[in-house]
Amino acid sequence: MSMVQIDVPNEVLISLKESPETISQELSILAAVKLFELGKLSSGRAAQLAGMSRVKFLNVLGQYHVSPFAFTAEELEHDIDNA
Repeated sequence: MSMVQIDVPNEVLISLKESPETISQELSILAAVKLFELGKLSSGRAAQLAGMSRVKFLNVLGQYHVSPFAFTAEELEHDIDNA
């Protein structure tokens, strides 16, 4: 496994009232969610980055208002029309 280091100013940690370990986990989850949302990672790989199961990751997406479905509104309308 590779390690990526991010420097977080102490003032940010104080503002967030979180430990470095908690912020590290949260940043991993946020990165995974965003990379999944952008289509750069599959849900399985994003879950791996977030350090959780795929099922849990798919449930977490809702907390960030990200759909687990990779369809645009137009694609969904097209599917509905063809159903």
